[in-house]
Amino acid sequence: MSAVSASASVMDGIYRHQRHIYDLTRRYYLLGRNDLIAALRPPSGGSVLEIGCGTARNLVLTAKRYPDARLYGVDISAEMLKSADATVTKTGIAERVMLAQGDATRFDANMLFSVSHFDRVFFSYSLSMIPGWEAALQQALEAVAPGGELHVVDFGQQSALPGWFGKGLKAWLARFHVTPRASLGDVMAELAAQHHGELRFATIYRDYARIGSIRLR
Repeated sequence: MSAVSASASVMDGIYRHQRHIYDLTRRYYLLGRNDLIAALRPPSGGSVLEIGCGTARNLVLTAKRYPDARLYGVDISAEMLKSADATVTKTGIAERVMLAQGDATRFDANMLFSVSHFDRVFFSYSLSMIPGWEAALQQALEAVAPGGELHVVDFGQQSALPGWFGKGLKAWLARFHVTPRASLGDVMAELAAQHHGELRFATIYRDYARIGSIRLR
């Protein structure tokens, strides 16, 4: 079994049943997702890609906030994409959204969507589940159009929260193959420098989460 197939199998195993209650159970601790969506501000008629789109919760909110945006979502889990497809159909935005299965570290956007570059690309609590997350960031940045932006929100290191809380959270997350990326800011800074981009990065909610963006020239 290839590494890609193995990762897809793991994700499908986790979400085969959880996908039905995912949004209900995650709404209270995936903090910063709405902040990211508010910061996207794509140009009129612009394209927005979410990598690791899961149930399409973020794509639905993005569609509501930016009614003329063209939306795309990719996820490695076929099980999650079942929920995503049902969600976009139920909310009446299926004509504006294209979904596809793909590996965040090596997807071909042109092959999947017949679109090479996007005005906005974002990760929302998915990098912490991608084994090759640095490669996924690089791949995502290469899919950003000139003048476009890459946005990220994910778990922080809980540095300003009680030690017991951070330790307990990380232990609980590990049960779901989730690993907060301590070097996320450094990796994004390096990528911004390589691509001559402008980096914005911050910790939020006492470092419960970290949020950042890279704008390309």
